[in-house]
Amino acid sequence: MAAHLSDAELLARLVSFDTTSRNSNLPLADFLADYLDRPGIRVERNPSADRTKTNLIVWIGEPREDRRGLVLSGHMDTVPAEEAGWESDPFTLADRGDRWVARGSCDMKGFLALAANLAVEIARTRRGLMRAPLALVFTYDEEVGTLGARRLLESYGGGPSLPRAAVIGEPTSLRVARAHKGHLKLRITIEGKSAHSGYPHLGVNAIEPAGRVICALAGLRRELESEEPSHRELFPEVPFVPLNVGTVRGGAAINVVPDRCVVEVGVRPLPGLPGTETSTVLAARIRRTALAAAAPCEPTIEILSDSPPMLLDESAPIHRHLRDLVGQSETATVSFATDAGWLQQLGLDCAIFGPGTIEVAHKPNESLAKSELAAARGLLTRTVRRFCEEAA
Repeated sequence: MAAHLSDAELLARLVSFDTTSRNSNLPLADFLADYLDRPGIRVERNPSADRTKTNLIVWIGEPREDRRGLVLSGHMDTVPAEEAGWESDPFTLADRGDRWVARGSCDMKGFLALAANLAVEIARTRRGLMRAPLALVFTYDEEVGTLGARRLLESYGGGPSLPRAAVIGEPTSLRVARAHKGHLKLRITIEGKSAHSGYPHLGVNAIEPAGRVICALAGLRRELESEEPSHRELFPEVPFVPLNVGTVRGGAAINVVPDRCVVEVGVRPLPGLPGTETSTVLAARIRRTALAAAAPCEPTIEILSDSPPMLLDESAPIHRHLRDLVGQSETATVSFATDAGWLQQLGLDCAIFGPGTIEVAHKPNESLAKSELAAARGLLTRTVRRFCEEAA
């Protein structure tokens, strides 16, 4: 059995694993499984289809038919740490006085450290007081399209029912968010025929129809901005579905007729339709727009990833509890997608709530304020007691 570490010591161990999404997360998952291998704790693995990555589901206590209890959920992967400007090794926790600095410190290994240590301490000292289970759900590949959470939905749905109340520990500066937009990513590929540019009649230029597609997508973007989707009042800064043509790649040289052009586009649907219906409708609109603009070419259109939007009822017990804890009166939302979009389809009431600010995530010298880490520990401890020890 691994020695018990302080929150800071455990955070240092977690950030030392380079879990950039392009890498396997198995070394970190193995470490966490070993750390949590203690009396009263059960660790389950939910591997990816190719078994190179895994989700972890950790239980203290047995599932209840009424689904009382609590889920603490976070992702194990991070974005790359290749930007200029890092003042220290991104994978070594640096002490900057009032904050901890490392890749993943804020997004979101600080929360993982708290959740893991709370589980260890509860199993050791308060297991006899538990009337409902605590479950930890640690996922893979959230940063590249919430792939681990989707895998969990598709392959764990027949397993033990997770508790309904869930805290998704993304960095919110300890404000409680009950909704977020989704993120649907598509790739449009147009094939042409290569030729010497001096003999253009022997080739087919793939960039020209791609240009028409881009212009048509700009028109669709303006159309989306003029619409009034459900729940737009929750997102006053951007109360519509944003569409972004993010990348365009085509051509090999100025004197070569380009035989291929790839356009990648992202849209961020608002919560409204159930499940993935919102994304299905938007994907169909993009498909129709691209096919019409590219004619007579027939582009290939594929969905790269789909992170659904999320909406939690304002009266949900986990939402009311967390708002009361932090004295928050207003409804808050976030503009980034999270695992909650998929986890809500397992019947979870997901509140987005965690230490750290999204403003420093994905940037050089990503950091987590020590004061927020300490405050989050106290708030999460009280939340575990409310949903696991005081459950009727």
